[in-house]
Amino acid sequence: MKRTLLITFVLLFQLCFSKPITETQKLAATCKVWGFLKYYHPNVAKGNFNWDDQLFKVLPKIEEAKTDIQFSNVIEKWINSLGKVKAYKAELPNEEIDYFDKNFDLSWTQNTVLFSKSLCQKLKFIEQNRIKGKQYYVESGVEFTNEVEYDLFDDKDKSFRLLALFRFWNYVEYFFPYKYQMDQNWDLALTELLPRTINPVSEVDFYLLLKEMSAKLNDTHALFGANKLFEIFGWNSVPFEFKFIGNKAIVTGFKNDSLSAINDIKIGDVITKIQGRSIDVLIKENLKYAEGLNYPAQLNHLEWPIFSQKSNVSEIEFVRDGKIGVKEINYYEYKDLKINYENNSEKYKFIENNIGYANLAVLTPDDVSTMMEKFKNAKAIIFDIRNYPQGTNFAIAEYLNPEPKNFVKSIDADLSWPGRYIWRKEDTPCGKVNPDYFKGNVILLVNEKSISHSEFTAMTLMVAPKTTIIGSQTAGTDGRNYRFQIIKGLWTSFTTYGVFYPNKKEVQRIGIVPDIEVKPSILGIQQGKDEILDRAILFAKNGK
Repeated sequence: MKRTLLITFVLLFQLCFSKPITETQKLAATCKVWGFLKYYHPNVAKGNFNWDDQLFKVLPKIEEAKTDIQFSNVIEKWINSLGKVKAYKAELPNEEIDYFDKNFDLSWTQNTVLFSKSLCQKLKFIEQNRIKGKQYYVESGVEFTNEVEYDLFDDKDKSFRLLALFRFWNYVEYFFPYKYQMDQNWDLALTELLPRTINPVSEVDFYLLLKEMSAKLNDTHALFGANKLFEIFGWNSVPFEFKFIGNKAIVTGFKNDSLSAINDIKIGDVITKIQGRSIDVLIKENLKYAEGLNYPAQLNHLEWPIFSQKSNVSEIEFVRDGKIGVKEINYYEYKDLKINYENNSEKYKFIENNIGYANLAVLTPDDVSTMMEKFKNAKAIIFDIRNYPQGTNFAIAEYLNPEPKNFVKSIDADLSWPGRYIWRKEDTPCGKVNPDYFKGNVILLVNEKSISHSEFTAMTLMVAPKTTIIGSQTAGTDGRNYRFQIIKGLWTSFTTYGVFYPNKKEVQRIGIVPDIEVKPSILGIQQGKDEILDRAILFAKNGK
């Protein structure tokens, strides 16, 4: 009788002091707890449970909880079912380790507005007595491992949609080094996207949601893909290359010369509308799907949503020779474009006034010594990095510096304390002791297509004496680009270790900032000019 009265009293006490909790609040907290336990709880992080199955089992209980206290009780019982966590003596801070903590924040585990006091204590205890040794779900260098693979992603199953969202969110939460630089707080992104995960507004809305989620990383390495997206944006594309300038699309080259000729497309054509809709409106509508850290980088990712469609014909409005025209052009499947990616450009050459020019898109490490011998008495060398180089940066740097130079500082994920990063003790310097180093001007050409290894190459070469950078802001994304599947059929990518300047100043979202800014103009493209290279030649001649 006394026990019954006690239980009744406790229930009435909880009822008096409990607060209603929304479905979004519950699921956002569940997502965070599920990810925390996955990487922190010793029994979970060692792989002793089918962690997806654990989520599927707890979700119905979460759904039944109507108050914060009921929710905390469900989570506490779940944690208790995972087995005892052994306490161990707290380690003293290692003063030799230089931690990077800008992403690290587990304060949410102590949210007494949402969690009961006892649940907060449990979560804190797990953090303090987290897994020691090898992680089951992530390996050194950040490789996600041992995830359950499914034959098919069932987008009609709410639990599967939540699993995909929870996996993706926690991958970023603990293993994206630039999370602290994102425009939107990652917690707010979760609460924003959850309602559409629970109740998508259409059959394809969940895929668009994941595309938007990827774009929220503000990382030009980020990219989300799924076959379902082809049903949305289409699988046919145009046979020409283009660049967005002033909210217009300017034809800059051809993926397929003959198909472009059939459609009477010429370099310099300014496309202003597609199917009667202006380019600027299409950009505004699709920008939320474009991964990239800044506006130029985002524009670089808008080809698919703007210039792809299901139909094999489309009407365009365009301007040529100052006259507006309207016509239908053909769209083609990727395989029918027969794109030849072979670059037959000259690797290096002299241009006017004893100025050397090197195209790092095609230059190989084996070419460097011969090239530098040829250029040793040049007035200046222009290194074109508006492309993806072939790993020549360290070889070139040996000829440009009188001694070794530090040019980079990197951070790596600390798997013993997920979410925290560690500054590398030492990054490889560039250059060597070389009293016969190149004494002329070094000019680097960059633009928004200079990304990742391109930027790393620019960082390597810019520490040489008498270096000038000409062009426009680079993509601002450096570090390892890791591509992986969230669930079979849903793949994504983002940067997994951080790259900074030697003084620990950010490269991400800033990139390589030119000393002399030059951007291509519509008129310059129409006249066949390379305005950035022209400016570099002028600088090489006059030094200004």
